[in-house]
Amino acid sequence: MRSLSDFSGFIFDLDGTLLDSLWVWREVDIVSLKRRGHDVPDDYAQAIAHMSFADAAKYTIERFQLSESPEALMDEWYSMAMQEYHTRVMAKPYVRAFLEHVQAQGIPMAAATASERTLICPALERIGILDFFQNVTTIQEVTRDKSFPDIYLLAAERLGVAPENCVVCEDILAGIQSAKSAGFYTIGVEEPFSLPNREKIRQHADRYIESFAELL
Repeated sequence: MRSLSDFSGFIFDLDGTLLDSLWVWREVDIVSLKRRGHDVPDDYAQAIAHMSFADAAKYTIERFQLSESPEALMDEWYSMAMQEYHTRVMAKPYVRAFLEHVQAQGIPMAAATASERTLICPALERIGILDFFQNVTTIQEVTRDKSFPDIYLLAAERLGVAPENCVVCEDILAGIQSAKSAGFYTIGVEEPFSLPNREKIRQHADRYIESFAELL
C-alpha cells in the first residue's frame, strides 16, 4: 500500500465524503416526489448520485413522467436544500484533522463536486474548511458526469498534478471507477447512503476507510 505522503495532490468529493449532507437530498427527494404522487424508489439516490443537477432533473422527469421543465425542478430542489447547506450541514468526523494533516505536509488539495457552487461554498466557509482547497471544481464545468473522470482530471490539472501522483477520495462507486480508470489512486469513503455498493467500492478502490481517523 502506498504511503499517502508519496502523493503530490488530493482531490475530495464533498457530499457524502467530506460533508455529512446526503440526508438533505434524501429529504428533498421525499418531499419533491411526494408532491407529485410518488414514493422514492430504493435505487433512486444511487441512480442520480454521480449526476449534475441538470442531468438528475432530466432523469427524474423522464423516470416519473413529469410535465415540468428541468429548470423548474432544479429551482425547487435548490430552494429546499439551500437553507440546510447554509445552516445545518457539517463536516464528517476527523475531516478537519485530516485536511490539516495533508496541509501540514505541503500537499495541495482540491474539491470535486456534483453540487452547485452556491450551495457548497457557503457551507464549506461556515464550517471553516473552504480555505484548505486550491480549487473547488464542479460538475457544471465539464461536459460529463462523475461516471467519467473529467471532473477529477480538471481538478488535478488546476493543481498541476498528474493523475498517477494524485489521490481521489469518493463515496460513490461511479466516481471510484472513473477516477481509477484515469490513473488516480482512489480511496473509498464509507457513507450510509452508499452501503448498497460497499463491497463493490471496496473491490475497485485502492483503499477503503470507514473514517478519516484511519488516515491520521
